[in-house]
Amino acid sequence: MGEHNEIRAVLPQRHPMLLVDRVLALEPGRSIRTVKLVSATEPCYADLPESAEPWRFAYPRSLLIESFGQSAALLWLGDSPPPDDDGVLMFAGARDWHFAGSAYPGDVLRHEVHLDSVVADTAFAHGETWIGDRRVATVGTLIATRRPVARPAVPPSGVAHPHPMVSVSTEGQR
Repeated sequence: MGEHNEIRAVLPQRHPMLLVDRVLALEPGRSIRTVKLVSATEPCYADLPESAEPWRFAYPRSLLIESFGQSAALLWLGDSPPPDDDGVLMFAGARDWHFAGSAYPGDVLRHEVHLDSVVADTAFAHGETWIGDRRVATVGTLIATRRPVARPAVPPSGVAHPHPMVSVSTEGQR
């Protein structure tokens, strides 16, 4: 895996939220190194006026975290998409994030992610994000999980809905 089309085959995210451009190296079950180019055409910059101060072009940290998380998902899933069993990948949490700098349009984020363990359908990873030889972020623990999608039960006609705040009327239906 390395090319963008292969990333798209594994991750469910799409533009504008697909935040990994290329996989540089993958040791299945151990580590991954990915890149994400920060472009001046990112949607997060769309509403900035032409006269915006340079600091306003700092790439949002939430998007850097999401990009790191997508890299971790690629490591966890390997080079195959998850089975089609109505499961959804979820970012469950992160601990010990430290930011040592910011990214700006033209910068290439390089995520280096290490998989610590997978317990049931929950993965634990850690790593760093670099721009060239400058570390801009570290994460002590990233937690991701895979859970089934809950489908609301449709009560049979004429039966009260199991949730007390929801009413189901069958009046006027044939």
